[in-house]
Amino acid sequence: MARADLVGRNVLVVGAGVTGRSVVAALAELGVNVTITDGKPEALREFGDLARPGLTAPPEGTDLVVTSPGWKPTSPLLVAAAQAGIEVIGEVELAWRLSEGQTWLAVTGTDGKTTTVGMLESVLLAAGVKAVACGNIGLPVIDAVRAGYEVLAIELSSYQLHWVRSLEVAAAVVLNLAEDHIEWHGSMEEYGAAKAKIYQGAKTRIYNADDEWSVQLASQGNRSSGTGFTVGEPGPNRFGVTDGWLVDDGTRLCPVDEVRPPGLHNVSNALAAAALARAYGVSPEAVREGLRTYQPQPHRVQLVGEIDGIPYINDSKATNTHAAEGSLTAYEHVVWIAGGELHGAEVDDLVASVAGHLRGVVLMGVDQEVFAQAIERHAPEVPVTRLDSRDHGAMTAAVRAARALARPGDVVLLAPAAKSFDMFEGYVHRGEVFTKAVQASA
Repeated sequence: MARADLVGRNVLVVGAGVTGRSVVAALAELGVNVTITDGKPEALREFGDLARPGLTAPPEGTDLVVTSPGWKPTSPLLVAAAQAGIEVIGEVELAWRLSEGQTWLAVTGTDGKTTTVGMLESVLLAAGVKAVACGNIGLPVIDAVRAGYEVLAIELSSYQLHWVRSLEVAAAVVLNLAEDHIEWHGSMEEYGAAKAKIYQGAKTRIYNADDEWSVQLASQGNRSSGTGFTVGEPGPNRFGVTDGWLVDDGTRLCPVDEVRPPGLHNVSNALAAAALARAYGVSPEAVREGLRTYQPQPHRVQLVGEIDGIPYINDSKATNTHAAEGSLTAYEHVVWIAGGELHGAEVDDLVASVAGHLRGVVLMGVDQEVFAQAIERHAPEVPVTRLDSRDHGAMTAAVRAARALARPGDVVLLAPAAKSFDMFEGYVHRGEVFTKAVQASA
């Protein structure tokens, strides 16, 4: 159902959070008959007569359902809509149908999405392009479309991609894939299939040659041109690293030591951002300026203070083992603050791969025993401090314990490799508590 077809139709919006509010505003602007529902009646107060709390089936006469990304496909309301033959889409698909003449550059992956999209936005702005980072990074895509930006640098989650139907972006990348959100998608294969939707109809498919899943997903049904990148020496027509420089088929783009935050995984993110920008036609000079001036988002390899000459790094966003490995290997010697909710994930491979970097480990959270056993198996000589407290005040004790373990030349790194909800409101809250604990101890 395109823009012109929406006028006067009946659309049900599912979910009254940030995304739902933006969708209602956009549809109302078009003259659509909107109804909105949510499982929490208090979330619907601002919508007045448009609100229908707790629906389990679409109202009679509904022509389209637009769901917020957090709602599972198995939700009774969405199942009922599908059984009734009503099309169900997400906010991103709706934004695509309303977009006119805008260029979409899209990023997904298990880790690094927000950093890559931020880098891409910085590069585009350095090139003088009216661009904005949007999507899963915080600003709904539909708001960016309505605001009239020339280019959208879009972060897309697997939840968002599950509901796309006709998306055809100018250039897209899957950065990497590791086990995550399986409880939502049902299997790793379904998770990968959702991520692969970013490539459907893309004019340029950009893939990470160092990640098997990225290569595989980019090659499926490939009707578009493909561009690979690697943190190693690139082959012809690829992005990579040569003599300490990020390069595009031999053209120098940016010195590796100007990429921030540090770490090989962020060099990979920078290469992805550069490839997307170059697909749009951005000059090498603008790529370098954009990467040099990029300011990382909070809670992502963020220096939050120094105590006795030891840097304290907040990477609370490292909520899985794949992300934590990238942070831990960015530094030679690390006192690691780890732990939280693993949801069944294993940490043996992570500990084995980073054992040589560990100076000491501080464990907290509900699943710390899993970490402790892995360290005993793969790094038995590394001292471990365990904290029993389950409230977020334990972070102050964690910083003190890390301070006692750290030596000159080390960094103290919060890279939990686990979810945060056993002790905190989310990774942001966890990172904020860590930052305050460091600043209080300085």
